[in-house]
Amino acid sequence: MAKLKVLNLKGESNKEVTLNDAIWKIETNETVLKKALKLQMDSLRQGTHAVKGRSDVSGGGRKPYRQKGTGNARQGSIRAPHYRGGGIVFGPTPRSYGFKMNRKERNLALKSALTEKLNEKRVLVVESLEIASTKTKDVKSLLTNLKVEGKVLFISANDAEKLYLATRNIGNLAVIMADEINCYDVVNADYVVFDEDSCKYIEEALN
Repeated sequence: MAKLKVLNLKGESNKEVTLNDAIWKIETNETVLKKALKLQMDSLRQGTHAVKGRSDVSGGGRKPYRQKGTGNARQGSIRAPHYRGGGIVFGPTPRSYGFKMNRKERNLALKSALTEKLNEKRVLVVESLEIASTKTKDVKSLLTNLKVEGKVLFISANDAEKLYLATRNIGNLAVIMADEINCYDVVNADYVVFDEDSCKYIEEALN
């Protein structure tokens, strides 16, 4: 069973937490993880792109000239695709880029992402993420105490409103609730900082 030190907001440790190997020490499945990341990123696409086809372009209700006798190739409408201003052939149409992914696959992908982060020693557990104020400088002091840098993802099971407000001015920090954890945010972060309650919540949810 993997163990991690539980830190306070000053970066000091006086106890440990035991992590469930079924969540944090699995054989990572990169195929399923990649599928989950693609699903999440594709779901952000609006899919509202569209062009006008031959039947959508206005005009062209009559033949541009008679069928025979002009020496030109026969034509039926000036809105045919080969005319300037004509319809577009096989152009994009509004669509959804989302696709279905089974719950077991989603859980496996998240477990794989958490396992990778733990193997890289990029996971920290703190007693609580409830800070005293909403000042940005207090969050910077917290990052210094925890010895983390780069993109940092904070995951809290409790109300972390002050931490959320304090991190809004720092572009490389993100705060989410434990029930909002997802593969993209975990993989995208350099460090993931959990509070104790969120670790318990995630293990119960993924078991």
